[in-house]
Amino acid sequence: MKILCFIDSLGSGGAQRQMVELAKGFKEKGHDVSFLTYHKINFFKPELDKYEIKVNTIVESNYIKRLLKIRKAIRAENPDAVLSFLEAANFIATIAGLPYRKWKLVVGERSANPQMLKSLKSHVFRFFHILANYVVANSRSNIELVRKMNPILAEKKLKVIYNLIDTKIWKQSTEHCYNDDKLKIVVGSSHQYLKNLRGLLEAICILPSELKDNLQIKWFGDKSLDNSYNEALDFINHKSLNHIVSLQPATLDIKQHFESADVVGLFSFYEGFPNVICEAMMLAKPVISSKVSDLPLFINDRCLFDANDTENIATVITECMKMSPFELIELGTKNREIALQLFDKENTINLYLNLFE
Repeated sequence: MKILCFIDSLGSGGAQRQMVELAKGFKEKGHDVSFLTYHKINFFKPELDKYEIKVNTIVESNYIKRLLKIRKAIRAENPDAVLSFLEAANFIATIAGLPYRKWKLVVGERSANPQMLKSLKSHVFRFFHILANYVVANSRSNIELVRKMNPILAEKKLKVIYNLIDTKIWKQSTEHCYNDDKLKIVVGSSHQYLKNLRGLLEAICILPSELKDNLQIKWFGDKSLDNSYNEALDFINHKSLNHIVSLQPATLDIKQHFESADVVGLFSFYEGFPNVICEAMMLAKPVISSKVSDLPLFINDRCLFDANDTENIATVITECMKMSPFELIELGTKNREIALQLFDKENTINLYLNLFE
């Protein structure tokens, strides 16, 4: 089967990571896979190069010309199936099929931002989902948003497929010991206001001094166009938190940092379905997280907090710092059991291929 994967870029985001992993899985099963993007950001391109997956990037600043050029490129590719992720790419992919198309089209929803309900553009883009064969979301909460924005979509078109994690790569570590003086929390999120680094920093500030001294946080992520990174850095310097919080660039080797962590954290105001939590669970790591997406369905209540409540964040961090090594291991073991059921790579790849066929 000839499969075209279409997304805005190969940047370091979660949607891009999932599409790259899907493409690699399709290629491993013998399918002809290629990529189409419209921003030349190539964080994940080396991963595709290893699999000899071709990437075509159309750079065009004019929106109308971009749409027409991408439409032409998709039709010239003559695929059997097109998989698109993210709002703008989904819209372009549906328009590319007009006035008719021969390929199956699966559009992927990857954001559960409640502000979409107030956006006319978001409603218009999702109206065109009626032209797709299927609309896939990676959480139940996301698919509910789609239903609200386009109530005329046929129920049989709407599918929930959780993120895939390769169990051969994300194996449970047997070397890490939870017996260090400091609790080590690792976060893998880009620097945007919605990721709520400021909320984490304010929570640290209200911890007792003896707890602060026993806490170490490493945050890995690229800077975004907003000013959240610079503001966070100023806050860290002003509050003298440099010995507690370290801000690092995004890395393709996040796995080794998760393996050395005692806890993996997520502090976002909203998420589609976060890869980092899926990966941490597969590594049998305890996670602490805001109550976003479908995570309250899987994560232990003791490890969940309200992203808008600084004291609640501080309480959950304190709870983790008081846990014994046995309790942390038990939480991680349960997380891995859930991850093996929900995020298995082979099952996820087959679910998508079934839609294409």
